[in-house]
Amino acid sequence: MSANVRRRELITLLGGAAAAWPLAARAQQATMPVVGFVNARAAEGYAHFGTAFRKGLEEAGYVEGQNVMVEYHWLDGRYDRLPSLMADLVRRRVAVIATPGTTVAALAAKAVTSTIPIVFGVGEDPVKLGLVTSMARPGGNATGINFFSVETTTKRLGLLHDLMPKAARIAVLVNPANAPIADATLRDIPEAARAIGVQIQVLKASTSREIEAAFATLGREPADALFVAADGFFVSRRVQFALLAVRYAIPVIYNSREYAEAGGLMSYGTDIADRLRQAGVMSGQILKGAKPADLPVIQSTKFEFVINLQAARALGLEVPNSIQLLADEVIE
Repeated sequence: MSANVRRRELITLLGGAAAAWPLAARAQQATMPVVGFVNARAAEGYAHFGTAFRKGLEEAGYVEGQNVMVEYHWLDGRYDRLPSLMADLVRRRVAVIATPGTTVAALAAKAVTSTIPIVFGVGEDPVKLGLVTSMARPGGNATGINFFSVETTTKRLGLLHDLMPKAARIAVLVNPANAPIADATLRDIPEAARAIGVQIQVLKASTSREIEAAFATLGREPADALFVAADGFFVSRRVQFALLAVRYAIPVIYNSREYAEAGGLMSYGTDIADRLRQAGVMSGQILKGAKPADLPVIQSTKFEFVINLQAARALGLEVPNSIQLLADEVIE
């Protein structure tokens, strides 16, 4: 056999092997379980959320790209996309649907499948929402984390009043497109307001333009402070909130530290990164064979109170030491 023939055979062999590698990789990916991760926020600025979820998966023995694929679906507040998105995930028979911070997404998933496992994160009682039969024995295809966003409403309103003890009227902003959270907030906050002797003014917004309009309303009909309800779309507009709060000189309290980090005055709520990590762990347990029906719902135990003193100075507010000492973090 001539050297030229041997060289051509070697090139053919190597070429065939090179072509086979991508095919093998694609075949491996095709056999990997797929987790559909759905969040109400925008993709920009939330890479750490994906990191926290992946950390949980890794704790359970799953590494993205090696033995599991994760599809990230960021809604950017477009809750109207949920029915078609969930129908597509079910049609493609993903292994797990993870909705670790979006109640309306968990309900949308539950509405279209009783078999594909769902790992949720909800602020309300998941039993009352119809997601599980009980906290200890969920009994169906869903389990997850309860992070008490509704229960923290009273605490958050109280902290705002501690800072503004002379406040007589507090505006409450909700997103009607996120009906479960909006309804729960408007159901629970009047009693909390009565307990501290303040009146409530309800404002609604589902778009950036409507957020601007809500603040403009406060310019015409002033309130002493603003309480922003928990909502993934609102968090995605946290910089807009911080700028508008300064423009209209109104103190605002939020449910997530991300607002305070972006220039918002103060926040109180659960540790979101820890919640996402826990959702990743539970998703991994299900991939290993655990049934959602047998995995108890986890109740969040980590809460954070964050104050931004720069924002306070921009608003001309003095934050008493007594309140600063309560904070888990004070941003100077």
